[in-house]
Amino acid sequence: MLVLNSQKPLNSHKKDMQLQLRPSLFWDTDVKTVDLEKHKKSVIERTLMRGTKEEFDLVLQYYGWETVKETVLTARYLDKYSLAFSSVIFDISKTEFRCYKLAQLNPGHWDY
Repeated sequence: MLVLNSQKPLNSHKKDMQLQLRPSLFWDTDVKTVDLEKHKKSVIERTLMRGTKEEFDLVLQYYGWETVKETVLTARYLDKYSLAFSSVIFDISKTEFRCYKLAQLNPGHWDY
């Protein structure tokens, strides 16, 4: 397991929290350079699309419901399974997600 430490100021309530995520989620980056606050969008999106349910629960616990919800709503790309999961979890129509709107603007080949 990869343990990512928060590097927030000492007066923050998250200062002692850690996220235990698999290094394979960050296969293309140096995991030592991942800052949980600076790269929170990438951490949330990768965990949603490639992580386990337990890892997603840890991300929800770390960042909070509203932060994860806003990040997912404004994501440029989510696969169809992550979009459906997010729609159910956050009780929001798929049409409200930015990635859904962008996909409608750029239709691709049929998905059999």
